[in-house]
Amino acid sequence: MTDVTDPRSRPVPTGRTARAARMGGLAGGLLGSAAVTGAKQLLRGQRPSPRDMFLTPSNAQRLTQQLSQMRGAAMKMGQLLSLEAGDLLTPELAAVLRPLQSQAHFMPPAQLKQVLTTAWGRDFTRHFKRFDVRPIAAASIGQVHRAQTRDGRDLAIKVQYPGIRDSIDSDLNNLASLMKLSGMMPKGLDLKPFLQDARDQLHEEADYCREAANLQRFGALLEGDTRFVVPRWHADLSTKDILAMDFIPSDPIDTLEQADQTARNSVARHLITLMMREVFDFHLVQTDPNFANYRWQPETGRIVLLDFGATRPLTPNLVTRSRAVLAPSLDNDLDQIAVALTDLGLLSPALPDTVRSEILSMVKMANEPMLSAHGFDFGNTGLVSDLRDRGMALGQNRSIQHIPPTEVLYLQRKAAGLFLLATRLRAQINLRDLFVTYAR
Repeated sequence: MTDVTDPRSRPVPTGRTARAARMGGLAGGLLGSAAVTGAKQLLRGQRPSPRDMFLTPSNAQRLTQQLSQMRGAAMKMGQLLSLEAGDLLTPELAAVLRPLQSQAHFMPPAQLKQVLTTAWGRDFTRHFKRFDVRPIAAASIGQVHRAQTRDGRDLAIKVQYPGIRDSIDSDLNNLASLMKLSGMMPKGLDLKPFLQDARDQLHEEADYCREAANLQRFGALLEGDTRFVVPRWHADLSTKDILAMDFIPSDPIDTLEQADQTARNSVARHLITLMMREVFDFHLVQTDPNFANYRWQPETGRIVLLDFGATRPLTPNLVTRSRAVLAPSLDNDLDQIAVALTDLGLLSPALPDTVRSEILSMVKMANEPMLSAHGFDFGNTGLVSDLRDRGMALGQNRSIQHIPPTEVLYLQRKAAGLFLLATRLRAQINLRDLFVTYAR
């Protein structure tokens, strides 16, 4: 292992006390800056609001930087809020949190070595011919390194940040307190569903034994399917803090943007079909649609599937309720679609009639072209932008505080992520055939 110097290399704060102190320091810095901003505005004869005082450019940068450096539950909470509560957050706070979806610092070599020594022993280097200190990926829970064992295996080694597992609950509580203290959360927004969602997901993702089991299960479910590649798990180098698996040579999925139309169509269709199989055949869904979790091999056209930490089983009841949406969607029967969406918890009887009508109008607007017998062109930016604009307009309606059940949010997140990917790839897909297949 050799040393590296990189501005994104930052030690992970470990221990509840140290992480609480870091969060306290962040709160103090934000409050101090807000006080100065408020004083300046008062001297100019203005009456500053708490939101205006807190959401200065310097405070926005301080918040995202500190959450990115802390990693773990603090960073994951910011990610989940920006993804799932985007329509409920103030636009300013959503913009502040959005960079957390792609930012992550990684451990410096000294801290990495300490983690590996704890997991494998002081003589762990005896296992390897090469171990790259600079990670090939870094996220909120851990980072991934490429390594080659002395017996010739080419591996991707996923290393969990130290102390992350034990600090999940305290991190989330401290961050929620900070959000409330700052006044940046919309009045009346109940953070409890997001806290519980983040807490459950973080504990699951921090359980590398669980992820290893999901990795093996998906490998078995897709065995013989030449469209996909699932890395093999390597038990001899895996621990509760380390997940060792095959390194699969491949390219980032977004490099497909430059591929021909046939390749783009094929990959998008395969991934959307896979989600349908996950829901209706496997009853097991990898719910994280991060583009980094999909890669592809240009020479074979196969899709590499990564990161099974956010895999969730579905109850038979949820599968049945999900299937109930398909048939009326094929006929664009808005009355039955409304019944199915209400049963899923995506629509609420408490919604104002105008809001309910607008949502169903958007469903109709999307269904007609997307479920056409001639197929749908995701490169149709007009429809996508119209849906986005109408969705953003709904999001500005602060009277809408309905939050779907967590189990449905996971499916909604996955579907939305694949929609964005297909749009990015400008794919042309016959979704109607898929709906017909699984509506039965």
